[in-house]
Amino acid sequence: MARYLRRRILTGILCIIAALCINFVIIHAAPGDPIRILVGKDNPNPELIAELTEKYGLDQPKIVQFGKYVGNLLKGDMGVSIYTNEPVWDMIVQRLGPTAMLALTSAVLAAIIGTAIGIFCARRVGSKLDMIVGSVSYLFDSTPSFWLGLMLILIFASTLRILPTSGMIDMRADHEGFAKALDIMKHMILPVSALTLTLIPYYFRIARSSIIQVMGEDFITTLRATGVPEKRIFRKYIFRNAILPTITVFGIQLAYLVMGSAIIEIVFSWPGMGSLVMTAITRRDYPLLMGIYLVLSISVAVMMLVVDILYSVLDPRISHECR
Repeated sequence: MARYLRRRILTGILCIIAALCINFVIIHAAPGDPIRILVGKDNPNPELIAELTEKYGLDQPKIVQFGKYVGNLLKGDMGVSIYTNEPVWDMIVQRLGPTAMLALTSAVLAAIIGTAIGIFCARRVGSKLDMIVGSVSYLFDSTPSFWLGLMLILIFASTLRILPTSGMIDMRADHEGFAKALDIMKHMILPVSALTLTLIPYYFRIARSSIIQVMGEDFITTLRATGVPEKRIFRKYIFRNAILPTITVFGIQLAYLVMGSAIIEIVFSWPGMGSLVMTAITRRDYPLLMGIYLVLSISVAVMMLVVDILYSVLDPRISHECR
């Protein structure tokens, strides 16, 4: 198991390095000059442009820029934003917490609800309820998250006036402690609902199809023929085998939700990574973009490692192969 983990960690590190190189090439190859955007398009000062270009090392060859960036990165320095001159790590940390809160809550709720509904329908395949739930899941799967978010704002914020339209806290209130936590939870309801409703269909379909597939396996038929109770068969054999694909999807979606909730964050003015990504792209802020995508690469690699460990825990066959 230890050797397997070392091998997986090494693979994750290599993937992060590859992503770092690819991101650097793509970001710097994109049209647009961050310095010209910084100084403005009206009457730009050539001397100021040259000075800022030299200051941020953009006048050097790309390979030299990449080498310096990697060298600083190994020292724990992700650089400073070209536009705000703030440390990139500090800017990411300020936004990572709210985004992680939103993404983790949505992913967990969607996984629990979608998997539970999928299991329920899988045990009643072909029933009217199964067909109705399947149709509703396709409806939400085809609904854009930003449109759903706008509809939720229109209904619950603008019309009924029972929930806030945007933000993370009420800026006019001076909440502290538990009251502040309740205020944050109240502001999370609409964005979390929009994300959760669009994620549930994935878990529903995967859980349903996995349960149906495992229930049709020969060893399940054999267990039933030997008189093993149905509840024990489902709990010990069907569920443990069918839950593995759900864990894979959960790990991948949770990693990408850290950045993938950008549209929802913009719709609800949530102070997370979404608006930071869009701002960095608009300004061609190279160090900030590199830092954001590095965090995304690391989150994906870590979640894949966690998924592999959970696989070995839930499936003894995988555990045996790891040893």
